Amino acid sequence: MTALTEGAELPPLAAEPISRTTLALFAGASGDHNPIHLDLDVARSAGLEDVFAQGMLSMAYLGRLLTELVPQERIRSWQVRFSAITPVHARPTCTARVASVVDGQATLDLTVALDDGTVTLTGDAVVDLD
Repeated sequence: MTALTEGAELPPLAAEPISRTTLALFAGASGDHNPIHLDLDVARSAGLEDVFAQGMLSMAYLGRLLTELVPQERIRSWQVRFSAITPVHARPTCTARVASVVDGQATLDLTVALDDGTVTLTGDAVVDLD
């Protein structure tokens, strides 16, 4: 396990580029069948060039990052803010930095960003160190 010391940049999680298949599979798994994520005609009628990923898909990738760092039962809190869409074919990368360590708990600053630097999601998590 990576040491969770204040200021540490933790190993990133680079997801595969978002494909239409990924969007369809996530829709089935999550129950989010909003057509703006799946139907090109619906996305274009909303003024978009193409479909885009469900926000919760990015949060799921962050969940994977967290559970690769610590066992799930050590996650005490986790919150996110969605700031931009993730277009189809984009490659999200999840990162975490240890903001503080107090009383056996580490607070992590979390980010999901695309290859072009667009930040699509920010948040934080608190994890037990023991």
